[in-house]
Parts: sequence; structure tokens; C-alpha cells
Amino acid sequence: MKQQTAQMRWEKRMQTPLLALALVFAVAYTVPIVAPGAPSFVHRACQVAEWVVWGTFAVDYLVRLSLAPGKWLFLRSHPLDLLAVLLPLVQPLRLLRLVSTLLLVGRRARMAPQITLTTYVGGAVVGLMMFGSLAVLQVERDAPGGNIKTLGDAVWWSFTTMTTVGYGDHSPTTGLGRLLAVGLMISGIALLGVVTANIAAWFISRFERDDAEERRQTALLEALTAEVRGLRAEVARLSGAPLSGAPEVPGPSSPRS
Repeated sequence: MKQQTAQMRWEKRMQTPLLALALVFAVAYTVPIVAPGAPSFVHRACQVAEWVVWGTFAVDYLVRLSLAPGKWLFLRSHPLDLLAVLLPLVQPLRLLRLVSTLLLVGRRARMAPQITLTTYVGGAVVGLMMFGSLAVLQVERDAPGGNIKTLGDAVWWSFTTMTTVGYGDHSPTTGLGRLLAVGLMISGIALLGVVTANIAAWFISRFERDDAEERRQTALLEALTAEVRGLRAEVARLSGAPLSGAPEVPGPSSPRS
């Protein structure tokens, strides 16, 4: 129990710093793609920042693992976290660092108590669209025969891909770009399902509250009706019986002949 409390304290303490580092990663990932002609030291600084952010998330995972009361249970219940930590070590691709950091940030955002489901889904949509646009632009911009050459083209392609519209005016031509498209389509369908389920749950809960209020009012009316009937019966009983101790009033005498 003491180790579990220490794990919870660590997760609460690291929540805000890790989310702030996620913003640093977003800037470090964006700058070299949006400004490819920037000085070389800017590109090196962004690369170092990306590795530092990923390394911090990896250390956070290892600390949580060490504080967990059941190590094997923690590993089995956090497979995506482990994959995100190991993924950039397999092959030092910038895209793998992006995927792993997004997984780790998403996990941390779900754990934050101040982040509601609506905020999480909205942030996930914006994050996936932004990073999907940057990633496909990086892959497709210099590809021969590619038609995604500007950031505007990439954003439009991400939007149509996530919503599964797919106009076909812009599409990836490389294998890695098509792999990004598959991931973005699956993510878009999943997020759309979450949004639809959330809206349906809200309507159902609203209808249940209305039904409960209607049943409560009906029960009150039935109780009031029963009380009124009882009062009417009591009034009728009292008005039909003579008062005890009251003198009998004689009726009119018949006339003498």
C-alpha cells in the first residue's frame, strides 16, 4: 500500500511537467518541418529537445514501474507505454519518436483528473491532425510525383483522411506516407466512435433524468390524490353522523283537526 501511494504521488507530481514537455516536443518537431532552411544549430537543438522529452517520459515510465507494487501486473496493464519507450530504440527515426511521444502523452493526459473526456478527445483530434500533417509533409514533400508539397495541402489531407471523406485531390505516394494515412484513418474512426458514444450517452442520461423526474412527479400526484380522497371520505363521514351530546331538534308538529 505504501509503494502504491508513492506511485500515485509521483504520477500526480509529474503530471504538469510532462504535459509541459509535450508542448516543447511539439515545437521541436514542428520547427524543422515548417522552416527547413533554418540554421543547422536550430535543427540540432530541436533534435536534442525531442530526445530529451522522450527520455523524460521513458524515465517516468521506469520510475512508475519501480514504484508499482506488482511489476508484472504493471507491465501487462501498460503495454502501449512499454512499446512507446522501446520503439525509438529499434530504429532512430524521427517519426518513431513522434509516435512514441504521442502514445506517452496520451497516456498521461488520460490519467490527469482535470482533463475530461471531451477535452481529451478534442485535444487528441487537434494533436493527431497537426502531427499527421507535419509527418506526411516531411515524408511527401521531396517525394517524386508527390502532390503534398505545402503545409496547407498536408492539413487539408489530414482533415479529409481523419473524417474518412477522402476527396482524392491529395494523397500520399510513398510507403511511409500511406502507412501514416492508415494510422490516421484508424485514429479518426476511433475518435469518431468515442464522440458518437459520448453524445449518445449524454442523450440517454438526459432522457433517464427526465423520466426519473416525471416518475417522481407522478408519484407525488398519486400520493396527493390519495390524500385528497381520504380527506373527502373523512369529511363525508363526519358530515353524515350526528354530533355526540347535541340535543335532538324536534320536527314540525302536525296540525290538529
